Amino acid sequence: MRDRGDDVVVHFTRFDDDRVAATNGSNAIWLDRSLQQTARRCALAHEQAHIDLGHVGCNDPKDEVAARRYAAQKLIEWDALVDAFRWAHNAHEAADDLWVTPEVLEDRLRFLHPNERALLALIGAARHE
Repeated sequence: MRDRGDDVVVHFTRFDDDRVAATNGSNAIWLDRSLQQTARRCALAHEQAHIDLGHVGCNDPKDEVAARRYAAQKLIEWDALVDAFRWAHNAHEAADDLWVTPEVLEDRLRFLHPNERALLALIGAARHE
C-alpha cells in the first residue's frame, strides 16, 4: 500500500472520451466536472484506490478489479451494508441509502466473503417471513 503522507491533488475537467475519472497513480486525480455528488464520491474513491494500491497506468485488468474491490469495501462498511439490506426493496434503493452508485454496490456484493454472503441471505430471508 502507498504511504498516505503524500498529497493528492484533484482536478476537475471534461474528458473527450467515455472516462469519468483518471489518475497518474501517484499524486493527481482528474474528475469529470459533470459528475453528480454520489458518482463523484465513487469515482474519487476508485482513483484513490489505484493510488493506494500502487497502480500506475491502469492497463492491467487485474488492477482494475483490485481497485473496484478496494473502493467498494472502503465506501460501504459491513454494518451499513447489513442495515441497508434489512430494509431496502431493491439495489437502487440500497445504493442510494449507502450514497454509492449501483455499480459500486454490485462490486461490494460481488466480493463478499462466503460467510458474509450467507449472513445477508439469512437477513433477507428473515425480512420476508
